[in-house]
Amino acid sequence: MSFGWPTDPSTNHTSSRGCNEMNFWLNLPRPIIGLSPMDGVTDACFRAVIASRGKPDVTFTEFTHVHDVCRGPEIQLETLLYSDVERPIVAQLYGKDPDLFYQAAHAVCELGFDGLDINMGCPSKNVASSGSGAGLIRTPELARSIIQATRCGIDDWVHGQTLEQVGFKQARIDAFHRLNHRRGSASPTVRCKVPLSVKTRVGYDEVAVEAWLEDLLKEQPTVISLHGRTLTQMYRGAADWSAISRAAAMAKGSGTLLLGNGDIQRPGDIVSRVRETGVDGVLVGRAALGAPWFFHAKEQVRQHACESCAIGNPTDLDPAVPQEERFAVLMDHARQFQALFGQQQFHRMRKHLAWYCKGFSHAASLRAQMVRVSSVDELNQVLMDFTGRAQDRDREELPQSESTEDLSLLASRCS
Repeated sequence: MSFGWPTDPSTNHTSSRGCNEMNFWLNLPRPIIGLSPMDGVTDACFRAVIASRGKPDVTFTEFTHVHDVCRGPEIQLETLLYSDVERPIVAQLYGKDPDLFYQAAHAVCELGFDGLDINMGCPSKNVASSGSGAGLIRTPELARSIIQATRCGIDDWVHGQTLEQVGFKQARIDAFHRLNHRRGSASPTVRCKVPLSVKTRVGYDEVAVEAWLEDLLKEQPTVISLHGRTLTQMYRGAADWSAISRAAAMAKGSGTLLLGNGDIQRPGDIVSRVRETGVDGVLVGRAALGAPWFFHAKEQVRQHACESCAIGNPTDLDPAVPQEERFAVLMDHARQFQALFGQQQFHRMRKHLAWYCKGFSHAASLRAQMVRVSSVDELNQVLMDFTGRAQDRDREELPQSESTEDLSLLASRCS
């Protein structure tokens, strides 16, 4: 079904401004320090825990296929669940059908999100090979059509188009209402225009950031978040921050913010990357796994990143977290997860539990147990047993070294 969104860029709504617009990006401090979307990882519970331990400037949902938003099983809408404590919160969508993006944009607006992000960076084979995610790098005209359709969907919703008028069945509309009620919102969503952003990579099988960015900038997204690897690299090798730097230079003066992403392992990395590349900010991904306190020092990071501050790279922004505090956060995370998703889904929590187990003696042995627990009660018993045994261990033993490769537990379909 086609809903008649404009295919001619001259007829889209990019110049629409006024009281109906709500662009939170313009009010964020610089450099922006956000949490990157990661499929199977950045669920509503994880984001809420991070928000309570040191809130990032902006947060994204896991990506959701536009078909699942419009027509899929209701369980697929779970990725669009969020809480107001996470704001500003951006819904990330993926797919390759402009008509479905047009329709799904209405749903994102109806659900009260602060922004909408289009995933053009996922390298997962089952996503990219279908022409979605990073596969769109090879089809720039389709990528532009998707941006145009999504923007038109946002604008038409702002101007009063209803979910019924755009083709949603009543059962799906009721599902959206249940999501809003679940986060405590009973009032109709105010029809404010939300900003549109894109998350992508520096190329498909080789770095082609100049040509790709030129195409994207023609559509004037509010933000482009750029991962410094190609699709074929997946997560291998090092992120190419020189390519990100060139992209940042291209975006200057365009009205589009450029955020860098890739290999940010500690707060000090943000400082050096911002200074070296001139990006407007960064998105942090794997460094936050098992470390929801990562963003706690973001204000100090911002101060250090200021080019006028000749203070060198910070060395005190990544303090060690005591084991007792680490376990307390772990338990709180697990309790919130079980309360939100139910014990039957607790197996999804196991990877998070494993990520917490690093940086202390016998962390590897505890990690091996974490991938088998099935409830909060089991987890509590495992931690009690581990703590009790620790009193009998050699107190002089040095902490086991933790390889960053442990973070490869990350789900493959993250952007």
